[in-house]
Amino acid sequence: MNGSGTAPAVPRPAYRRLSVEQRRSQLLGAALGLFAQRAPEDVSLDDVATAAEVSRPLVYRYFPGGKQQLYEAALRSAAEDLERCFAEPQSGPLTQRLSRALDRYLTFVDGHDTGFSALLQGGSVVATSRTSAIVDQVRRAAAEQILHHLGEPEPGPRLRTAVRMWITAVEGASLIWLDGGKQPPLDELRDGLVDHFIALLAATAARDAQTARVTRAALALETPDGPVGDLVRRLLPVVRDASHLL
Repeated sequence: MNGSGTAPAVPRPAYRRLSVEQRRSQLLGAALGLFAQRAPEDVSLDDVATAAEVSRPLVYRYFPGGKQQLYEAALRSAAEDLERCFAEPQSGPLTQRLSRALDRYLTFVDGHDTGFSALLQGGSVVATSRTSAIVDQVRRAAAEQILHHLGEPEPGPRLRTAVRMWITAVEGASLIWLDGGKQPPLDELRDGLVDHFIALLAATAARDAQTARVTRAALALETPDGPVGDLVRRLLPVVRDASHLL
């Protein structure tokens, strides 16, 4: 109590005046943090407002379409982050570039956990054709980055299909990894996905001249102590007993 017999006023946290873009980024960051741990349908605007330490009307001011608009904006932001995972300088062995891209991608998956499944698996009840298109754009952008690294400006259907199949496998393996308690370790998952890409490329090359050409060019940059050399040495004992098929 103070001298007048009334309780002293509790100081309120200082209101931060942010620019429109800063405030929008703050709200999206809060939403993404929540979506990383919960399915979108389990996150309310009140939750976002609390996480951002703002009022619910302020959230509506920036996202007048409510939760659906906020969800789509958060998904688009996450999609941009995922697309950047595959951006890599076009130099050095292909497997090194893939490994670095996968490290970033899998780190994103690890950090967003439940949110990765909910946002990218397409199982959310707030999913729409627009959100599906955003997710598909991530897959297409990743595939284009891989084709760019293969150095083929006009990929044919077999090469393009192989790359898109691998992107789908990466996403599927990520979801299985989350469902399986994040086992095996991330570096083992990454190395297995690189092996899978090389094997898929080689199998496609056996039936497609264009893929064979880009595969030869990619393998020319690899070293005996690199991932491809290691894969070949591990494969030899497996296929040695299949000489009767030749």
